[in-house]
Amino acid sequence: MGMSDEEIKAAIIEKATKAPKPQLYIKDFYKCDSDTKPRKIKNLANDPVKEGKLMFWSSGSTTMYALPSRIKDEEGAEGIN
Repeated sequence: MGMSDEEIKAAIIEKATKAPKPQLYIKDFYKCDSDTKPRKIKNLANDPVKEGKLMFWSSGSTTMYALPSRIKDEEGAEGIN
């Protein structure tokens, strides 16, 4: 049996916190629970964005996820969308 939605969201936040790079692709979160379909992981990853715990970061061609504090440290600015 897979993890609950709340457990998956917690795993997503933890992965974003501990990852070597501050920005992560959605596919990086698929490993948080291999039993959950990618579309559900994507929907669950968007919840922390709505709550302000994660933010979208764009490289210009790809949208990624990041913790606002890590983007601030990396960019030297107030988190850039």
